[in-house]
Amino acid sequence: MAAPGFWDDPNEAQKISQEVTALKDSLEQYQRISTQYEDMTLLCQMGMDEDDESVYPEVKASLDEINREIEQLELSLMLSGEYDANPAILTLHAGAGGTEAQDWCQMLLRMYVRWAEKHNCKLETMDFLAGDEAGVKSATIRVVGHNAYGYLKAEKGVHRLVRISPFDSNARRHTSFAAVDVMPEIDDTVEVNINMADVKVDTYRASGAGGQHINKTDSAVRMTHMPTGIIVQCQSERSQIQNREYCMRVLRTKLFELERKKQADVLNEIGGEYHAIEWGSQIRSYVFHPYNMVKDHRTNAETGNVQAVMDGEIDLFVEAYLKNGG
Repeated sequence: MAAPGFWDDPNEAQKISQEVTALKDSLEQYQRISTQYEDMTLLCQMGMDEDDESVYPEVKASLDEINREIEQLELSLMLSGEYDANPAILTLHAGAGGTEAQDWCQMLLRMYVRWAEKHNCKLETMDFLAGDEAGVKSATIRVVGHNAYGYLKAEKGVHRLVRISPFDSNARRHTSFAAVDVMPEIDDTVEVNINMADVKVDTYRASGAGGQHINKTDSAVRMTHMPTGIIVQCQSERSQIQNREYCMRVLRTKLFELERKKQADVLNEIGGEYHAIEWGSQIRSYVFHPYNMVKDHRTNAETGNVQAVMDGEIDLFVEAYLKNGG
């Protein structure tokens, strides 16, 4: 029998396949820019030779497109962190404020779903807890796509909404908060030791829509890591076994992220500077009233097109964060 081959490891094979696809995309983008530049140069030269100013708008449009492509390449070079290419696990929690905050949490969830769709990312809902009357109390989604974590890490922190509440009969202005946590998914090649004796596993009936099967079986799983107090849960799959696998995946990621944070805290303490993102310290404000504006407080990037942002167009803030050293 032949020795186990490289491709016998599905995780490693998938990782290499993703790297090959990313390199292929980068090469195609470079070739596209080169062709656009050559065509633009030729058109510009023809216009100069014939003293034809009518080519100017086309040359200008081509140059703008080239600049956009180059900016995208520069951005991809910034995403060279060890885990930037990994899938992202995004968790949202509504802040204090009941229905108002839960509605805001649902709006943010929709924003990230739309962003993922625009970037051809695959989405998986790992956990979802609906609000009491409307909205979402908490949700966890897995985003799989090129540099998913590299882009979405810019979203980690507290997001603040200011608007006239649709739930207030007196039409008063309300401020709501929701926390977004973003972690890179850790594959099996990264060693994370979990002693299952330290993990309390509970099963319960999944809530929400899902048909008779979900309502009649204890398919949902909750895991509590006793030493750290970390709690993860999943109820999105019909099978308890699948939900257990999802829970273990998230638990490994959270424990790994906790260890990374501890190491970062030590380095920051040595360096004499530490900036924490904690509940109540918003990274971005979304103002619907008395004016329209979304502003990122870390980079001062802002836009008045609130509706576009809520429809998933957050690249302005992501790019500003990355260019600012994020």
